[in-house]
Amino acid sequence: MSRRPTLAAVAEAAGVSTATVDRVLNSRLPVREATALRVIAAAERIGYHGAALMRERVSERAPMRTLGFCLQKRADSFYAAFGRAVSAAAARRAPVNCVAVVEYMDALEPAAIAAQLLALGKEVDAVAAVAVDHPHVTAAVETLAAQGKPVFTLLSDLSTPHRAGCIGVDQRKVGRTAGWAIRRLSPGEGTVGVFVGSHRYLGQEMREISFRAYLREHVPGLRVLDTQVNLEDAQLAFEATQAMLARHADLVAIYVAGGGTSGVIRALREEVLPRPVVTVCNELMPDRRDALIDGVIDLVIGTPVQRVAETAIEAMLRALEPGGPAVETAALTLPFELYTPENV
Repeated sequence: MSRRPTLAAVAEAAGVSTATVDRVLNSRLPVREATALRVIAAAERIGYHGAALMRERVSERAPMRTLGFCLQKRADSFYAAFGRAVSAAAARRAPVNCVAVVEYMDALEPAAIAAQLLALGKEVDAVAAVAVDHPHVTAAVETLAAQGKPVFTLLSDLSTPHRAGCIGVDQRKVGRTAGWAIRRLSPGEGTVGVFVGSHRYLGQEMREISFRAYLREHVPGLRVLDTQVNLEDAQLAFEATQAMLARHADLVAIYVAGGGTSGVIRALREEVLPRPVVTVCNELMPDRRDALIDGVIDLVIGTPVQRVAETAIEAMLRALEPGGPAVETAALTLPFELYTPENV
C-alpha cells in the first residue's frame, strides 16, 4: 500500500520550503498569494490530504497586498536602515497579508527613476518612493495613479496632485531648527555654508529656504553663502567643503540640508581649523554618531524611520481598501528627533 503524500512531498512538488507549506496549511504567517496558490495546486496534484483545508483557509483570508518601496542608493547607510525598517514593519502586519518589495535606485537620473517606478508598479499594488521632483517622475506617478496604483512620497514630496500622500517630517521646521541651533552655537557674525544633494528634492529645498529665512530674520550678522549642490555624492561634498574652508576664513557654521554628509565630516576631520565650525546635519548614522561624540559636528536632526515605515504601510493599505481614500487630504507628518553629543 502506497504512503499518503507528506508535507515535504508537497514542498518538493511546489518548489518551496516545508516551512512555506506549513504556513499555507496553518495560516501561521502571511504568504504571497501566488506562492500559496502554487502550493495548493501542487498539493491537489499529488493528492495531499490537507489540500482542501489549504484552499479553504486561503479563500477565507484577506487578499495579499504587495507594497513596493523605491529608496535611494543601496550603499547609503540611511537608506539601508530605512529598507530594513520597511521590511520589519511589513512583517509585523500579520495576519493582514502584506509583503514589502524594497528596491534601491542607484541611478538617480529622473528618467531612470521614472522607469524604475513604472517597472515596480507592474509587480505591486501600491508604491512609496523617495524621488526628485521632475516631469519624468511626475508623469510616472500619474501613469501609475491612472492604473489604480496609489503612489506615496516618502521624506520629500512631489508637486503632482496625483500622488496619494506624503509621509515624513515637517521640512520647514527642520530647516528653521537648524537655523536656531546655529544662532545659539555660533558667534553671530561670519559666513555660513549650506549643502543640498539636489534642489529637485522638495524636502531639501524647503529645509534650505526655511534655514535661510530663519537666519535672515534672527541673525543678520551671519552671511549665508551660495548653496553647494553635491548630488548626494560624498566625494563631491568633501572637495566642496575643503574649498569652502580654504576660501572663507570667517566661516563659522555649515548646514548640510541634503546628502554627502560623510564627505563634509571627512573634510572637517582632516582640516586644521583656526576656530570651531558649528555643523548641523541630518540622520543619525554611525559616522554622524562618531562625529558628534568627537565634537566634529554639533547637532543631528533625525527622521524616525521606523515610524515613517509603519505609517507608510498603514496609509498604503488604507488606500487599497474598497472605498479607501484615493488621495490623502494632508501630509502625514511625524515629529523629528534631535541628537547632540550628550544624548547619543
